[in-house]
Amino acid sequence: MKKKRPTILVTGSMGQVGMELQALAGQYPDYEFTFVDIAELDIADPAAVKTFFSERSINYCINCAAYTAVDKAETETNIAWKVNTVGAENLATACAASNALMLHISTDYVYHTLQVKPYIETDLTTPQGTYARTKLQGDEAVLRNNPGNAIVVRTSWVYSSFGNNFVKTMLKLGAERGELSVVYDQIGTPTYARDLAETLMQIVQKAEHHSVEKRLLSGVYHYSNEGVTSWYDFAVAVFDIKNMPVKVEPILTKDYPTTAPRPPYSLMNKAKIKNAFGLEIPHWQQSLRKCLHLL
Repeated sequence: MKKKRPTILVTGSMGQVGMELQALAGQYPDYEFTFVDIAELDIADPAAVKTFFSERSINYCINCAAYTAVDKAETETNIAWKVNTVGAENLATACAASNALMLHISTDYVYHTLQVKPYIETDLTTPQGTYARTKLQGDEAVLRNNPGNAIVVRTSWVYSSFGNNFVKTMLKLGAERGELSVVYDQIGTPTYARDLAETLMQIVQKAEHHSVEKRLLSGVYHYSNEGVTSWYDFAVAVFDIKNMPVKVEPILTKDYPTTAPRPPYSLMNKAKIKNAFGLEIPHWQQSLRKCLHLL
């Protein structure tokens, strides 16, 4: 009798990480994937989530769904809360009932202090703005409602060949204007969504083959590419790699006001995730070149 393949539910499948997981799915024939976005499953509806899980055998849930319009969230507070907090809680509750491991993607925005050394997972969280607060509440709900079987992965500055992101915006504006101003006093690390998607699948495989006890894996982890940069240097790198003659002017955050505050420093220490899952993480410039090659 043929052994049943483990099933992976991916929510938010039309987002950057969700699209990268769709692109990678063919490389993992030992797993059966179900990709859903809001049209197939409204994660903010607890009855819909409960029914969806009850009708299927789900072993893993990778939650890529999020309300990520950071500035818009300040006026669409309820929508951000429903997706980022309530949706995450509903999925975690359903995963707990199904004994499914939940992998939940979160954000560096939960860290917003004057700290200038890389954040570790136990550092103080001081979210500012609706997006940051609702994401942190989602993290807490996931760990609370699926204890011992949930992994929260906080990431930063995500970009991809799919969807809308900083890299694509720079390419578009650079082609139109030839001269741009970009903030240089916000420090962090870009994350290529393809690398993050591959990491999520490595975690699933580790858990599936019991090379690490699932219960011991639970908790918060940090993931981004290696290295450190500013948004200004990130933009310069994009244009250098693409050989685009765009002049980039470094400016201060105060000269580019936004509705929601941005963390001034969100560099994250990734030792925990590297040690737990035996990861080798590429440098952000190396990954940027791969992404730009696709674009």
